[in-house]
Amino acid sequence: MLKELLYTGIGGALLIKEKVEEELKKLEEKGKINTTDTKSFLESLKTKGENEETRLKDELKTAIKEVIEELGLATKKDIEALRS
Repeated sequence: MLKELLYTGIGGALLIKEKVEEELKKLEEKGKINTTDTKSFLESLKTKGENEETRLKDELKTAIKEVIEELGLATKKDIEALRS
């Protein structure tokens, strides 16, 4: 289920990206914005997207660790400690 949710989110983000690029191209063709502004805006979106991806990964890792801890599951670290 988590995998499907992740894929849905990625698909939605890609769809939005395509629509934004399409609209920016239309505005550029109409002379409402210039190429430099378009590139700058897209770069800004990319940077924000990368930052958000990093934040979400960190939150997901934290949530998974909490679930593992709550369920009392042995971690790799626990198993290594037992082997020693």
